[in-house]
Amino acid sequence: MLEPAGVLPQAARRLDASPELWPDEVRISVERLNLDAASFRQLAEAHGGDGEAVKRSVLGILAERGKMQNPVTGSGGMLVGVVDEVGPDSPLGVQKGDRVATLVSLTLTPLRITDELRKWDGRSEQVPAAGHAILFARSIVAKLPDDLAPELSLAVMDVCGAPALTARVVAQYVDKGIKPVVSVIGGAGKSGSLSLAAARRAGAARTIGIVPVQAEKDRLESAGLAEVVALADARDPVALAAAVEQAGGPADITVVCVDVPGCEHGAVLSTAAGGTVIFFSMATSFSAAALGAEGLAADVTMLVGNGYVPGHADYATELLRSEQGVRELFEGRLKAEGQD
Repeated sequence: MLEPAGVLPQAARRLDASPELWPDEVRISVERLNLDAASFRQLAEAHGGDGEAVKRSVLGILAERGKMQNPVTGSGGMLVGVVDEVGPDSPLGVQKGDRVATLVSLTLTPLRITDELRKWDGRSEQVPAAGHAILFARSIVAKLPDDLAPELSLAVMDVCGAPALTARVVAQYVDKGIKPVVSVIGGAGKSGSLSLAAARRAGAARTIGIVPVQAEKDRLESAGLAEVVALADARDPVALAAAVEQAGGPADITVVCVDVPGCEHGAVLSTAAGGTVIFFSMATSFSAAALGAEGLAADVTMLVGNGYVPGHADYATELLRSEQGVRELFEGRLKAEGQD
């Protein structure tokens, strides 16, 4: 860390992104970044969809901070690249030449871009890039599977914590003899579609996908990942609760996977007493969630999805391979972004 002194990398305002390694570090030659969905949405909206302005903003953040950490959302993303050098004391189990995805946030990864992002138009979450990144001894990294395109692997690994934690929570209910109703807000997105598949596989009695527009409803229904797909604006608590109720709720488990702020109260209101809300969105205000639950006298357990569950990358990749609906949604999203 360059500043302030004494804090961990995620909390640092600026990191040292020089290429020299400590003995337990690894240097990655960067090929592609994946910006966090909440961060990319904020940047795109702030600049009115002007891709060049978004690009300049990202370059400015990288130059100022030595890492990718959106100062508004606080979030970053992840990257793929090739291992360039491995320190002799690194415990990460990678070798020079391995193509890998980092499973830790760009908000704590020293990162220097050297190509001015020339191949990126500023209009998609995935960012072709050249440069280097540094991984610490306690970083998390996964080798990319040979049978998947790097763009597809990156899209899956960007959100692989969501399905793994969803499966764990559903399994805990099942172990107690309860087959839960699971509602996924943002069910047609990357983390949402994987979470729906994970919930069903883990033994949910009913899966409900919540989406904001008809086009996403059509896509999710075609994918066949939810028993019911409902239209609702997750920022309207009463409308969301009504939609979940009509779809077979209230939910025992609500998984929040949207990339817009203001969905906390709706998630709480649409969850049954004694239920669980899992927040995966980096747009979440955790003070709003806590105070909102208090104000609603809602007896719910609220979990923060921290992006890491042991085995999460392998689990999410296997869901992509085995669930045709998940793969169709991912490939459709990449095609729409021009990443095919």
